Amino acid sequence: VQLQASGGGLVQPGGSLRLSCAASGSIFSINDWGWFRQAPGKQRELVAGINSGDSTFYADSVKGRFIVSRDNAKHTVTLQMNSLKPEDTAVYYCHCDLRRSRFEEPRAYWGQGTLVTVSS
Repeated sequence: VQLQASGGGLVQPGGSLRLSCAASGSIFSINDWGWFRQAPGKQRELVAGINSGDSTFYADSVKGRFIVSRDNAKHTVTLQMNSLKPEDTAVYYCHCDLRRSRFEEPRAYWGQGTLVTVSS
């Protein structure tokens, strides 16, 4: 199983970016998806998450600006980031709890990270 994240880049303050992450390989089901970020010199933090029932979670710092969604048929998760601020600059990682078969317990998988830079 591999997670491939994409969509990062350089954007001006107030701009928008859309991150995507796709899981591939042997997949039976995906429970929770999450987007984390890690800024230089800081710990990795959970930014947004969505569970199998489509309930969402957002860190206070991104509420009202970021939207997380998932496509179960395509095994993907998306993070729409609006009104970006310089403090949103970080490497963003996707994460999921995934079962490769109905006989296995869910395991955690991480994407490779994609850099988001918010700067004028």
